Amino acid sequence: MAGVFHEDEGSGRRTASPLARLLGLRRTVILHVDDLGMCHGGNQAFLELATAGLVTCGSVMVPCPWFREISEAGAADPALDLGVHLTLTSEWAHYRWAPISTRSRASGPIDCDGYFWRDVAQLRRHLVREAAEAELRAQIERALAAGLRLTHIDAHMAAAMLPELLECHLALALEYGLVPVLLRKIHFAPDPDAYARIVADIEGSGLPLPDEIRATLPIEAEATRSGYRTMIQRLPDGVTHVALHCTRPGEIEAIAPDHAGWRMREYALFSEGAVRDWCQAERVVPIGYRDLQPHWLATGE
Repeated sequence: MAGVFHEDEGSGRRTASPLARLLGLRRTVILHVDDLGMCHGGNQAFLELATAGLVTCGSVMVPCPWFREISEAGAADPALDLGVHLTLTSEWAHYRWAPISTRSRASGPIDCDGYFWRDVAQLRRHLVREAAEAELRAQIERALAAGLRLTHIDAHMAAAMLPELLECHLALALEYGLVPVLLRKIHFAPDPDAYARIVADIEGSGLPLPDEIRATLPIEAEATRSGYRTMIQRLPDGVTHVALHCTRPGEIEAIAPDHAGWRMREYALFSEGAVRDWCQAERVVPIGYRDLQPHWLATGE
């Protein structure tokens, strides 16, 4: 479709967004809530916003304490667009989770306290690829067994985007018929060169990927409204994934005091409908991964 473009870094060339062409839309946004299952407040924020049509989809952290709550809600409501937030790290100071596939420290993903490693660098130093792959598969299988109608998989803290795991990430997506949230253009891949190669291979196979990513803004209260409005106004042509962390107050202040304000303000802004209104004004079409899944499946057959 003429007018749907993606800007290539360093070349100044504009290339068509294959997924946007398939959708027949010029400027599209995926309003995606990460970290579901981490806490009750995050689950409740998502369920409220999704029911009201103010966000489009989200992904669940299967190893986390509140997974059962969000999986029961997802199983009961087929309209909810949910994926698995592939989880191999556990970052907070006093609120942790562990693998579901093993309790053996020799397997690699478990730190000296019995939980996932806190960050991707530590995970990578101790990574046993086969064990990590088994854990990712176990998370998908548990989500399916809980009755979730999954549409996609994405990577918590980009851990499942490590070069050692990218092929597995893609293979799991193809095996289970899920869209992998592997963006055509990102700035945070653990190994940018390896990431670029696998994205090129995916596109060479004709499989369509979302184009770019934006995320929760870590800004002060007085800048929240203007910051998110500017984000929507400046969304590029193509399909942009926005990684949100909307959370109701109550627990997040203790779990992540340095992050709680951003997450709660994001929830308040979305709940009042401001982001929906800005999308309408800018002619940005919100979609979810359920809208993309048929195109991925049809192209991958």
